[in-house]
Amino acid sequence: MSSGRPPEKKGRTNWLAPDSSPLQHLHYGRIILDPSDQPVRFNNPLIETGLVCLSGKADIEIVGASSFALSLYDALYVPRDSEIVVTSSSEGCDLAEISAPVEQRYPVRFVSFETVRQDPALHFHTGGEAAKRELNILIGKNVEAGRIMAGVTFSQPGNWTSWPPHEHAEMLEEAYLYIDMPAPAFGIQLVYADTESPELISVVREGDCVLMPKGYHPNVAAPGGSIKFLWMMAARREVVDRQFGVVNVQPEFASQPSGLQLAR
Repeated sequence: MSSGRPPEKKGRTNWLAPDSSPLQHLHYGRIILDPSDQPVRFNNPLIETGLVCLSGKADIEIVGASSFALSLYDALYVPRDSEIVVTSSSEGCDLAEISAPVEQRYPVRFVSFETVRQDPALHFHTGGEAAKRELNILIGKNVEAGRIMAGVTFSQPGNWTSWPPHEHAEMLEEAYLYIDMPAPAFGIQLVYADTESPELISVVREGDCVLMPKGYHPNVAAPGGSIKFLWMMAARREVVDRQFGVVNVQPEFASQPSGLQLAR
């Protein structure tokens, strides 16, 4: 179990990879460009890639295929063995790069955040009293892929998310990147299999990233602020385990629905 604040350096930075983390499949990095920066060009041999725009605007070319313009919370799925060119706009850009190894090659797919918000299976509000939040599934069943899934969750001020506590370790590993939480906003993230000996209890702020290879993982926003995060997952078995909303709720809270069934 680990958490930390990835360096927000200009250019392309890889922060999370299986050879340096407890995760087996999930990779995470950032591409941050100012308007005057040169384009970033890279290949993704053997790994599928998801790009999610966290701020600004970016033009992305898949060489030999298509070009796409991404703005806030738009996403792009890029198949393995592609050449990718990222160019910033006049606003600059900040992209999350999510990837995982796959055997098969799946089609390119652009997902606009506006379209997601119009689909009740991809955009919905859930949670009971003190656990209300908004879920937006960017790369899920709307995208044919092998392992990766991603989306953004926004809590109501002072509320819990990922509640009731649930886990999906046999099928999916996960990481949370906390976004759009300007100071003094913060939250508390827990990760545990046993409430008597939690693996992680941590204050989290914008820019922090927490890994969840296993365990229940609820979090809560400080009063007056919202906890917001990009969640990213990688299925343990390609295609077979790539299922959003299939979770095990902590037995003490099993009488409460997970709130994720709306996406299934």
